[in-house]
Amino acid sequence: QVQLVESGGGLVQPGGSLRLSCAASGLTLDYYAIGWFRQAPGKEREGVSCISYSRESTYYADSLKGRFTISRDNAKNTVYLQMNSLKAEDTAVYYCAATLWGTCTTAIPHPNYWGQGTQVTVSS
Repeated sequence: QVQLVESGGGLVQPGGSLRLSCAASGLTLDYYAIGWFRQAPGKEREGVSCISYSRESTYYADSLKGRFTISRDNAKNTVYLQMNSLKAEDTAVYYCAATLWGTCTTAIPHPNYWGQGTQVTVSS
């Protein structure tokens, strides 16, 4: 059974940092692109970032470039999203998702599996 479990969310002040983790089980992470999405209350889900299965490509939403960094540790079956200089508008539930043989050159590929999400709240 495939599981993606997000962790690392929480409450942080504006300008602060958080590192989200996406731990995968039941699949060989080496074969999967991992994308991060977020959904704020009353808004549609949006793509945040993605790293290809081969690490050759990464993708970031234009509004997040320079603040967020995605990385992966296949030995630990985990993908990370480092989020710096957080703003109130970054408040959302963040989800990770896996795509078999996915690449992330210009967009996040359509996922095969989703995690349950972790809440990120940026507030003073």
